Amino acid sequence: MSSGLGKPRSRAYFATWTAAFVLLVLGIVWALGYATQKVDYVWRWYKVPRYFYYQDDVEIHAGIQGTVAAIVQGSDGVTTIIVKGDGEQESYSLPKGTGSRVSKGDFIYPGDVLGSYKDWKVGILLIGLWITLKVSFLAIIAGIVLGLLTGLMRISDNPCFRWLSITYIELIRGSPLLVQIFIWYFVVGTLINSMLGQAGLPLVPPLWFGVASLAFFSGAYIAEIVRAGIQSIHRGQTEAARSLGMNGTQCMVHVILPQAFKRILPPLAGQFISLVKDSSLLGIIAIRELTKVTREVITTSLQPFELWFMCALLYLVLTFALSMLLQYMEKRMINS
Repeated sequence: MSSGLGKPRSRAYFATWTAAFVLLVLGIVWALGYATQKVDYVWRWYKVPRYFYYQDDVEIHAGIQGTVAAIVQGSDGVTTIIVKGDGEQESYSLPKGTGSRVSKGDFIYPGDVLGSYKDWKVGILLIGLWITLKVSFLAIIAGIVLGLLTGLMRISDNPCFRWLSITYIELIRGSPLLVQIFIWYFVVGTLINSMLGQAGLPLVPPLWFGVASLAFFSGAYIAEIVRAGIQSIHRGQTEAARSLGMNGTQCMVHVILPQAFKRILPPLAGQFISLVKDSSLLGIIAIRELTKVTREVITTSLQPFELWFMCALLYLVLTFALSMLLQYMEKRMINS
């Protein structure tokens, strides 16, 4: 066996240290379990599943004031309640298996419950998880495009392009992401939506300003990763490509970038994982991502320990899955 540094190791060596790792993990788990028993807190893990998927009691309310004229039971099991008011009539359909709470001839008022039924709905944690996935995916795609263009401008011979890229990179990397989110939402967002409102056009939702802030933030770091990857390719590759008659663009697209991409993929993976975690800051601008909905649930349920543990676990699942995907891509590229 090999240790990864070229030094052979015996099976006993690996068995010993594997056992040490397992014992260490079991010790940490035991310590956490012991601590949870000593803390003055009532653990209610049984309530957590309802925040992923739950059965809701859906009520059907009357919209007008009047009398129940008829209750018709269809062959498909759907019950139709017909309400007649003063010069108006409405019908309400109750799904199969729904029990009617009114009878023919009953006088009802607007808002009265005519019937109710059970329906499975997606919980708030899954909704927040979906928003986190959506924001992160859009920001990663936009950040890659922006970072690639900025990285190429950074090594360009054109002084305008090079100085613009340097200015953008230094401004973004020199200020906190939280401040940039505020600027995008309260400054840029207010200006854009004010102009759109005056023109009678639909306003831009806060989600897109959150995506823009994350994309511009990650784009600055991706630009430096791209620049370093391109400059790590030996200059002889460029000279060989030019000697074959390729111009600068063809050389970059067909020779330099494919080689550079293999080298920049590991640091890009770290940047993408950081971006997923940085999306938790978007809750400050009313985007209901995973961290924000967790805070909302804690406010109503008073279960901070269980829900914060679950929130951390969901982020771990996202980042671990992304890490495994990028490692798979890296191995495929190395072996190709």
